[in-house]
Amino acid sequence: MAAVLVAAMVVVLSVSVAESATVEYQFDVATMNVTRLCGSKSIVVVNGQFPGPTVSAREGDLVVVRVVNKAQYNMSIHWHGVRQLRSGWADGPAYITQCPIQPGQSYVYKFTITGQRGTLWPTLPQINDTSFVSNYTAKLRSLATEEYPAGVPQEVDRRFFFTVGLGTHPCAVNGTCQGPTNDSRFAAAVNNVSFVLPTTALLQSHYTGMSSGVYSSNFPAVPQSPFNYTGTPPNNTNVSNGTRLVVLSYGDAVELVMQGTSILGAESHPFHLHGFNFFVVGQGFGNFDPAKDPAKYNLVDPVERNTVGVPAAGWVAIRFRADNPGVWFMHCHLEVHVSWGLKMAWVVQDGSLPNQKLLPPPSDLPKC
Repeated sequence: MAAVLVAAMVVVLSVSVAESATVEYQFDVATMNVTRLCGSKSIVVVNGQFPGPTVSAREGDLVVVRVVNKAQYNMSIHWHGVRQLRSGWADGPAYITQCPIQPGQSYVYKFTITGQRGTLWPTLPQINDTSFVSNYTAKLRSLATEEYPAGVPQEVDRRFFFTVGLGTHPCAVNGTCQGPTNDSRFAAAVNNVSFVLPTTALLQSHYTGMSSGVYSSNFPAVPQSPFNYTGTPPNNTNVSNGTRLVVLSYGDAVELVMQGTSILGAESHPFHLHGFNFFVVGQGFGNFDPAKDPAKYNLVDPVERNTVGVPAAGWVAIRFRADNPGVWFMHCHLEVHVSWGLKMAWVVQDGSLPNQKLLPPPSDLPKC
């Protein structure tokens, strides 16, 4: 059964760490029939509420949420925007950091709020607002000062160039497909790799050192076959399948350029990175020019985010410090594109100090 990923709203308030406490909730997740716009459908709700309950926490609080699956689907919960420092077991994406919670089972998510405030939920622009949004967001700056710098990595240890966009898979023999042609079906890929979810959680495989047969660590750092990304698409739009990850050392300074393509039409892809905040140091339309565009990067006061829109037929450059050990999902936030494979994952190895290591898994971690 396909996993259902429920996103939860977390409101984080600023307060002295000395006042930190444990906040506990129980989420009973079930299906419920609702009627909207003269039509009825079954939806997934938490505690019978739609929208679901709000989790309120303060800086330093330990959040404990017992999730009981009373629906007929496998499911997990992702706490959007919470960094999950060393607590990847609570991040939520099924088969990435945990196996899903099966019907009739429960799982207790535990994580500490560290260095975060705000209402952690994305508001995405309309699909036809790319030009306005890009012009507006390009002017945004952080509140960095000389005394309190933004902390943008000035030197880079690892550089990556990812193409993000659509593609195709051949239709199965004697199959019926609704793709761009009668003999193909829609797919999506990062660097031409359409991500395939494993049957064992990636974080568990990484932690136990049993990755063989689950994933490989050879995700391409650059496109395997460069082309005019925003020009006339190539004739061959097929993508490859794989569960391929990037492995980073603890503390690596990473620069990632995400380049949108025009294959099957150019569109903006909102990409979300789990486990980290990143700095948006540059963006533009057309093909990224590695000889000229980096000179225009803002390395002083860029905005810090965990989700960014790759402009339609354009690119965006981000930098972040790999200071959170574990396995971290990165994906387009358009659900249909995620289902087509527009996603990948990063492995961040443990550091040398005790506070730089992934914590052990909880005893009630769901089994696949």
